[in-house]
Amino acid sequence: MSGGDFSNYDVRRVMAVLPHRYPMLLVDRVEELVVDERICAVKAVTMNEGFFQGHFPGRPIMPGVLIVEALAQAAGVLAMESLGLIGSGKLVYFMSIDNAKFRAPVEPGCLMHLHVEFVQKRARVCKFAGRAMVGDQIAAEAEFMAMIAEPPA
Repeated sequence: MSGGDFSNYDVRRVMAVLPHRYPMLLVDRVEELVVDERICAVKAVTMNEGFFQGHFPGRPIMPGVLIVEALAQAAGVLAMESLGLIGSGKLVYFMSIDNAKFRAPVEPGCLMHLHVEFVQKRARVCKFAGRAMVGDQIAAEAEFMAMIAEPPA
C-alpha cells in the first residue's frame, strides 16, 4: 500500500472513516489501498446477515443492491483517504449507478472482494468503477458517482 500506512486497516479503522454501522456496514477490512488510484476491500458474507431470512428462504443470496452498496462503501473509504477528509465530518453520497451487471450469486460463507478504482476524481464529485469478486469469479460490476458533502443539518 502506498500514500500512507494502510497495513492495519481493520473494521475499527473502516468505522472511523465511514458513518455506516450494523446492519449497513458492508466493509470488514481493507486489503490494499493506493491513494488516488484504487482499493481492495473485503466483506465476509455470513448466514447471520438479516437479509438472508427473506432473500431467499431455502436459497440464501445476497441482494444485488447490497453488493453495489458494498462497492460504494469501499469507494467511500478510497475517496476519504485520497482527498484527505478523514475526521472532516463530510460524507460520501451516491449520485448515480450505471452499467450494473450481476454475474454470479453471493452466498453465505463467501469472502467478497471489492475492487474499486477511480475513473475521475474532483474535489466534490468522484466517478468509480467497481467489481465484486468471489474467488476468481465476478459476482457484480458497476460504474457509479458520488458527491462529497456536509451531512444534513
